[in-house]
Amino acid sequence: MHEPIITVLGGDGIGPEIMAATRQIIQAAQQVTQVNYHFVPMAFGGCSIDQFGEPLTDALLAQVKRSDAVLLAAVGGPKWDHYDVRPEAGLLGLRAAMQVYANLRPTKITAAAVKRSPLKAEIAQNTNFMIVRELTSGIYFGKPRHYAATQAVDTMAYARNEISRIITYAFQLAQQRDRHVTVVDKANVLATSKLWRDVAEEIHPQYPEITLDFEYVDAAAMKIVKSPQQFDVIVTSNLFGDILSDEAAAITGSIGTIPSESISENGPNLYEPIHGSAPDIAGQNIADPIGMINSAVLMLQHTFNDQATANVIERAMVAVLQQDQPVDLGGQLSTTAFTQRICTQIQQNSVKVAPDYVQD
Repeated sequence: MHEPIITVLGGDGIGPEIMAATRQIIQAAQQVTQVNYHFVPMAFGGCSIDQFGEPLTDALLAQVKRSDAVLLAAVGGPKWDHYDVRPEAGLLGLRAAMQVYANLRPTKITAAAVKRSPLKAEIAQNTNFMIVRELTSGIYFGKPRHYAATQAVDTMAYARNEISRIITYAFQLAQQRDRHVTVVDKANVLATSKLWRDVAEEIHPQYPEITLDFEYVDAAAMKIVKSPQQFDVIVTSNLFGDILSDEAAAITGSIGTIPSESISENGPNLYEPIHGSAPDIAGQNIADPIGMINSAVLMLQHTFNDQATANVIERAMVAVLQQDQPVDLGGQLSTTAFTQRICTQIQQNSVKVAPDYVQD
């Protein structure tokens, strides 16, 4: 039987710390469910620049093609700000090479998160929506791109098939949720947004059970913090999705807890927390690994259909969080202490909970 292969990219800053924590927790959970995964660590981002002179190597791309999933922590930092090629270029290149066209960023409020949220409890509670961000086109990839002292140019371009692909995915995702899709755009001023609306309206009749509406991005930004419960699936362009998903993460009280999944049509999916590399706290053993752990849980659920191992991890983490929080969330637990608490919780409960989790 094929042992699932996971390419592991610790990256830069706090990345190696939170990745090590996540791998330790997965391995503890595997002892309960007896499911085996093969981890292949590779250099990526700034650390790859240091070793190989480039953030994304051919060797890494070859390894990705052999993988069933890719687990990424974070890349970048001020160390590489003045390099000709920055670590972030490797991330864009990796996404393009993997053809991960849709990025899923969930915002779901738990009881513990309501207490941390900057919003009033009555506004934050029951929030549960998914942002579907187009990932391989738009202004981040458009050409011409030009920078000079007197003028700079960026190009936002979308082809009909690129929009159709992600709109269709959003409709299909909504079928599994509350059957409501909101297209976020700026159609009053942008030609690309007008095309997004046209395509969405053309596809909608194929999904008559789905409610479709449209919001300008500035109005959507306001409503996400004013009445987030009204959203179910938000689908939007690369730039708008990047901004809105970080805003949405603030509802939970910390961007450090939010995972993401990037969907590929033909290859492995990419899983990563939405936060950055936080170089200012790297090496201090205070980084919050929850976003990384949650990304691994998504990977277990969606790529490997391993609800057993995912449940073991989730329940153990919830139990620990009821007692204390990581330092980065205002608690007392260092990165290693939080990790060890979860592993201990898994081990203590393994005899009791394993039969309930293991599936045929």
